[in-house]
Amino acid sequence: MELDVGEIALRLGSAALIGCALGVNRDLAGKPMGVRTLALVALGAATVSVAALQVPTLAEHPDSLSRVVQGAIQGVLGGIGFIGAGVVLRDVRSSTVKNLTTAATVWVTAALGLACGLGGWQTAVIGTLIAVFLLVVLYRAERYFGLDENG
Repeated sequence: MELDVGEIALRLGSAALIGCALGVNRDLAGKPMGVRTLALVALGAATVSVAALQVPTLAEHPDSLSRVVQGAIQGVLGGIGFIGAGVVLRDVRSSTVKNLTTAATVWVTAALGLACGLGGWQTAVIGTLIAVFLLVVLYRAERYFGLDENG
């Protein structure tokens, strides 16, 4: 699949902006991953997916292209777990776990980056809106009802 420079820039830039949007929320909450980190996560995921689409000679082999794209998606989503795991803290004394929401945000950011990289614009926009809703509105509802899970 041949993408022109403008389309590549749009896909990668959109992914980075989505990462920034989710990162602002994490920065405002004082969490360990913020704007730059999540922008880089989304950009990295988008770059992998765009690169997978551009493997020369696969354009005439749709089954092979499909397998390459599937492998890229699996690799990104499996690998991103290591970054997310790095922010999770477990306090043995109080039997609490912290930063799970941040770890989940890292994973969702990578998925949204993949959507941008693959040109899934509707999925990327709707996914971003839902993620922002979950991070902002549901956080406030949790606090109001005393259900804060210490994201």
